[in-house]
Amino acid sequence: MGNRANRLCVLGDDFMEKQRTYPSREEAEELLSEAEVCNPGPWGNHSRTAAHCAEAIAVNSGMDSEKAYVLGLLHDIGRKFGKRHLGHVSDGYSYMMSLGYTDAARICLTHSFNEKKIDKYVGRFDTTDEETSLIREQLEVAPVDDYDRLIQLCDAISGADGVMDIIDRMTDVKNRYGAYDQDKWNTNLKLKEYFEKKMGMDLYEAVNKDHFRP
Repeated sequence: MGNRANRLCVLGDDFMEKQRTYPSREEAEELLSEAEVCNPGPWGNHSRTAAHCAEAIAVNSGMDSEKAYVLGLLHDIGRKFGKRHLGHVSDGYSYMMSLGYTDAARICLTHSFNEKKIDKYVGRFDTTDEETSLIREQLEVAPVDDYDRLIQLCDAISGADGVMDIIDRMTDVKNRYGAYDQDKWNTNLKLKEYFEKKMGMDLYEAVNKDHFRP
C-alpha cells in the first residue's frame, strides 16, 4: 500500500477514469485505509460507523445497500488531505470527481448541508475563495435524493466508537464547535422520523446501536 498511499496523498494526480459513479465496497475500503495513512484520526471509524448505519437502514428501506455502505464510508474522505473543517468538503468532492465517482463526490458535498445552505455549516470556514465558490456553486445544482438524506442522517448518529443517540451526537458537535444551527438540528430529527417511517421500525434497532463497534 505504501507507494500508492503516498502518491494518493497529493490531490490532483492523474487517475484512471472509472465507469461507475461510486466504487465497489472493496475499493472504497481501500480508499479509506489509504486515507487514514495520510491523516490518521477518529474520523476513519466515524466513517465506518456511518457506512454500517447506511447499509442497515438501506436493507430495511428498499434501497441499494452496497451503494449506501460505500457512500457512507466515503462521505468524509476529504479528511485524507489534512485536518480541515469546511475544507474537507471541497477536498472530498474534488478527489472523488478526479476518480470519476460522481455520486460519491456529491455525497462529500451534501452530507454537511441538510438544507443545501453553506452558511449553515457547523465548523470553521477554512476554505480559499476558490474552494468556497466551488462548494457554493455545486451545492446549488446538486440533485438531492434519499442517498444524500441517508448519509446526512448517518453522519448525525455516527461516532468513532459506535452508534450514538442523535441528540447526544448533535450536542457533542455543538459543544466542540460552540454552536449548532437550530434548523439543521431540526432537519436531522425530521430525517430520523422519515427513515423510521420508511423502514417501519425504530432507527436504533435497525442499526444495532447497543452492540455495533467499528
